[in-house]
Amino acid sequence: MVNKVSVLSIPYDDNSSFLKGPAKAPKMILESLLSGSLNKGTENGVLLDWGSNIELAGDVEISNADVFVTSIENRVNDLLSAGNKVLSLGGDHSVSYPIVKAFAAHYPNLHIVHLDAHSDLYHEFKGNPYSNACPFARIMESNLAVSLHQYGIRTLTQHQIDQAEKFSVHVNQMKDWPCQLPEIEGPVYLSVDIDAIDPAFAPGVSHREPGGLTSREVINLIHQLKPNLVGADIVEYNPDKDIDNITSNLSAKLVKEIAGKMLENDDN
Repeated sequence: MVNKVSVLSIPYDDNSSFLKGPAKAPKMILESLLSGSLNKGTENGVLLDWGSNIELAGDVEISNADVFVTSIENRVNDLLSAGNKVLSLGGDHSVSYPIVKAFAAHYPNLHIVHLDAHSDLYHEFKGNPYSNACPFARIMESNLAVSLHQYGIRTLTQHQIDQAEKFSVHVNQMKDWPCQLPEIEGPVYLSVDIDAIDPAFAPGVSHREPGGLTSREVINLIHQLKPNLVGADIVEYNPDKDIDNITSNLSAKLVKEIAGKMLENDDN
């Protein structure tokens, strides 16, 4: 029985390969979420009751790059061990690797649904194997997930195509949109890179890649998930590139809908 959804902030962007700024994202997302502009209702009818079925879990403290993996992994493990589901706010996408490491220890048959403009499957990028361009290579080579299903992809290189084949990744490119989520049996982890969404809807990202998903399409994908969503992250929002808080408000909306989906059935 799951007690609640813990919203964990990971203000870390040392592995950003292009622009800094995502470390500022958790604070901005929570300001939008708790501003009073949004009510407690989610589209699937679940009411979010702060302090009851959803809580703020604070920030992960990361003193230096050498402890970045263990700091995040240990904090997520603590929350999972308490019986909670965890929704993490990054931060750059490198944070997904240590998060999933913790989840895999609790859910050995974990499946990942990943929304992104990029596949993030580089073996290393600019000499950094923990770059925000590499988390899913680390996850898959470590056998932390049974399957990886990617949506919104629109920037594949040959290396990433080769990596996807190597790890049997299900890559769904935007040029082939629309498509439906598969019927996934077992626990699911959702990773949402905000640049999966077209910059017309989410300008506050470091890598603006036109031709992406709409806000509505992402929300619909979330609602397509079966009630077996055990964890999620929202990453790569860059407040320095935002316009009138459009992206922070969208991110806050996604927090609500993902948390509502997590709470739809708490038997996982």
